[in-house]
Amino acid sequence: MSRPADSEDPHAGQPIQTAGASPAEADAAVVLVHGRGARADGMLQFAQEFHHDGVHYVAPQAQRGTWYPNRFVAPIERNQPHLDSALSHLERAVEEARSGGLPAEKVILVGFSQGACLVSEFVARTPRRYGGLVLLSGGLIGQEGTDFDYEGDVDGMPFFLGVSDDDPHIPMSRAEETVEVFERLGADVRFDRYEGRGHGIFEEEIEYLDELVAGLVE
Repeated sequence: MSRPADSEDPHAGQPIQTAGASPAEADAAVVLVHGRGARADGMLQFAQEFHHDGVHYVAPQAQRGTWYPNRFVAPIERNQPHLDSALSHLERAVEEARSGGLPAEKVILVGFSQGACLVSEFVARTPRRYGGLVLLSGGLIGQEGTDFDYEGDVDGMPFFLGVSDDDPHIPMSRAEETVEVFERLGADVRFDRYEGRGHGIFEEEIEYLDELVAGLVE
């Protein structure tokens, strides 16, 4: 059940859905963050594409299906207070993923579109080594010309970003900037640039996720 929205913290009362192994029995966890206008249960359904036993799947829900109102390349202040609220809700989802005692190195963060932007910002702001960070058509949040001067070390964390050259929502230049930031933070980066595929989730990305998850539970 969700609670009534707080105008200063709109995502505070939103649910976090789970599937798979219980936190106490899980060998790994995957946090899945949906895109604009979507739902947490849709991300749990997507997780069936790379399901493995022993994994606790966690999916936070945004208020009215939207993490922040404007484009991710708008000035940060135009997406407040929703953005800060979304980051706090994502932190709660990570806490749920680790509630059985898993270290961060056993937790993979996955986001699609607006959700990918959110998870990239979450890790960049407080860098640490997670089991992986997977951006399915997304990038760091901020207007053109933003100086992404994040500092820290993700200590070889697997990092994936996939985007098409004709994606109407994610400029390739922002994807490239995001990759540069995570390279500087010490991630093990894979950057897939697709041609003429638009905005979506692609087979190569599902294969990467399947291998990444398998590596944490084997």
